[in-house]
Amino acid sequence: MKRLFIAIVSLLFMSLPLKAAGFIEGLEDVPVLEGMTQIPSDSISFGNEESRLVEAVLTSNKVGFKKVEKFYQDTLPQMGWTYQGKRDNTLIFEREGEVIEISRESIKPLMVRITVKSKIE
Repeated sequence: MKRLFIAIVSLLFMSLPLKAAGFIEGLEDVPVLEGMTQIPSDSISFGNEESRLVEAVLTSNKVGFKKVEKFYQDTLPQMGWTYQGKRDNTLIFEREGEVIEISRESIKPLMVRITVKSKIE
């Protein structure tokens, strides 16, 4: 079932004007914008059946944060995430008891931290 979901999502990305370059390692349903690269040494992942925390850092010398914002505002809702708004340089989305935060860490080079964590009720 998970493979079917990923296959369907992959097909959706083929029709998007901003292209995905795959998915974030550890987050099989969160795409990476083409032109950005994940920094494996800055990634963390832990959790259990009840909660999780996954963090990844993406970088680029070619892409600006406005393009990152547009990409995730366009693609994450197709994957069930609901946009909650922007706080400073952080986009916030929610889905099924989880929160994803997409934060600009630096401008040149662009560094973006993506954090998925269980929503605290």
